[in-house]
Amino acid sequence: MRLTQKLTRRWLAMMLAAGLATPALAGDERFSQAFEAARAQQWDQIDHDAIRGHILEGYVEYHELKSRLPGVSPSVVNDYLERYQNSVLSKWMRGVAQDAWGPRQQFNDFLAISDGVPEGTTRQCWYYRALMPDQPQRAALGGRELWLVGHSQPAACDPLFDQLRANGTITGADIWARMMLSWRAGEDGMLRYLPDELPENWQPQRAAFERLQGDPGSVTTLPDTLSNDTPGIASLYTTAMVRLIRQDTARALSAWRAIKSRIPLTDEQQHDIEHDLAFYSLVRDVDANAQWADAATAQLGDQDLFELRTRKALEHRQWREVAAWIERMAQDDRRDAHWQYWLGRAREQLGDADGAHRAWQIAAGQRSFFGFAAADRLHQPYALQNEPVTIARHDLDDAAALPSMRRIAALYRIDEPGLARAEWYYLMGHLPKAQRPTLTQYALTQQWYDLAIYAAIRSDRWDALDWRFPQGYTDLFQKWGQQRNVDPWLLMALARRESSFNPQAQSPVGARGLMQLMPGTGQHVSQQLGVPWQGVTSLEDPDTNVMLGSAYIRDMAARYSGNRVAAAAAYNAGPGRVDRWLAASDEPFDLFIEEIPFRETREYVQAVLTYRAILEGLAKGSTQGVHMMTEHERTTRYNGALQR
Repeated sequence: MRLTQKLTRRWLAMMLAAGLATPALAGDERFSQAFEAARAQQWDQIDHDAIRGHILEGYVEYHELKSRLPGVSPSVVNDYLERYQNSVLSKWMRGVAQDAWGPRQQFNDFLAISDGVPEGTTRQCWYYRALMPDQPQRAALGGRELWLVGHSQPAACDPLFDQLRANGTITGADIWARMMLSWRAGEDGMLRYLPDELPENWQPQRAAFERLQGDPGSVTTLPDTLSNDTPGIASLYTTAMVRLIRQDTARALSAWRAIKSRIPLTDEQQHDIEHDLAFYSLVRDVDANAQWADAATAQLGDQDLFELRTRKALEHRQWREVAAWIERMAQDDRRDAHWQYWLGRAREQLGDADGAHRAWQIAAGQRSFFGFAAADRLHQPYALQNEPVTIARHDLDDAAALPSMRRIAALYRIDEPGLARAEWYYLMGHLPKAQRPTLTQYALTQQWYDLAIYAAIRSDRWDALDWRFPQGYTDLFQKWGQQRNVDPWLLMALARRESSFNPQAQSPVGARGLMQLMPGTGQHVSQQLGVPWQGVTSLEDPDTNVMLGSAYIRDMAARYSGNRVAAAAAYNAGPGRVDRWLAASDEPFDLFIEEIPFRETREYVQAVLTYRAILEGLAKGSTQGVHMMTEHERTTRYNGALQR
């Protein structure tokens, strides 16, 4: 199905108006010089006349204004915020002004530039302190919400909490509630001082808590110690059970049976305890709890427990139980391709070929790993369910003229992709949802692939596959795929999963570029190839990254007899782990993947194989003849023999 999206002309006119008065652009080179000087606070090196009218002039002004804080009036900051309200600069400027005025208790200035509750706990604590004189009720509500967490808050919150305790907003019940939240979260450091803040009339509860803190199993003695109408008693029971379930799950069931009928819990609280108890009983394979856990799972009706119980049945190849637990799921959950695929496998194992076919037919209509796996079993093409969106050429031209788009384009021109993305993310968070498709398509025309992917997902356009799976850097992947004798669609799928085709992507652990190579891996592969190592930043060059990444995945595939399933798992989790998983396995592909111990790797392998098929299918215009895996990868046994 093809959808046509038109940009609202009135909205465009409003957005364009902000840029119509802008003089001709100053040169990018001169702006870059001024921008670097502003970052370094070399104010005498900035030629304002040379950059006047440049679409990015506000970036230099941002650094200048920031350097003058806190000695700037709110009216100056508000003028800046007004002029750059459609840029991430406004968000940053408001934040740095709040950070300058909050610690100095310049609360009138703080409120003058605030537009509601700010982001970040520290700023929120300043905000509610600022509101306290004139809006005490609102300040009390917000401050109490910040108090009721199971972890430490920034020191900036201490004066706010002191005020709220002094005026009675934070009561003994609130202190107790935070104690229970902290105990539940394992934040024992907070439990060294919170009990001392309890009022005298909470001392019996404190004494009971301290006994349970040393031994949660003594919760069975609590009904004989405190009456059911004692304040805070319900949270003490529920939190003690949470701690006991994690500490000793078998003992927790015995304790629960002993106290369940004697304690004052709501149906929801009882449900939560029994869910927790069933979950840990199943995860930990507590034999003593097995019969109870099955009965509780069936009674509670929670989807996550049904899924866990199904996986346990799969683990033990109990096919009748696999089918039974899947059939207990709610209809919408049961019809998901994942569970219909395994329902089909269970029925096949039980000799019900027609039932297996029906389940796989439902699964095969869905775009997912298990949907595609079911389609392979039925020997039919994959269902992509693509819904391309057509944008009129004049709308794309109008989009290009928007100040926000001009800023992003200019930031890319001066090699500031991080700032370009920040502008895009801000825009997607503030843009009317109906307008996002036009700008998404425009991003694609500019080869801003990761921006298009982000916008499609942010807009819930799950079936707009041309946006979610653009043909990014196809020539590179084809080139290096051919040179390395590696499936180019696999390379492309890896990059789509790893970086969303963002060549500057950097993970928290330091992996970089399209294929998210660790610097050590990049250097090692360079040495193997006899290519000079150009340093960490070279991994942000698309050609270098794919050259090295393609060699690495080729080596992983060679390690496992050319098997791309095992190679993809090794790319994510490391070959050492995959070696151990294969050594402990002797299963077909579906069971091997389903039982990968790391959820991240399990989902990663499924995603990469699925993306591979989607990308090839989109490029060819059909999934006829397209497969996630080769016939050999689908039929081989996954065991230690794969490793060469």
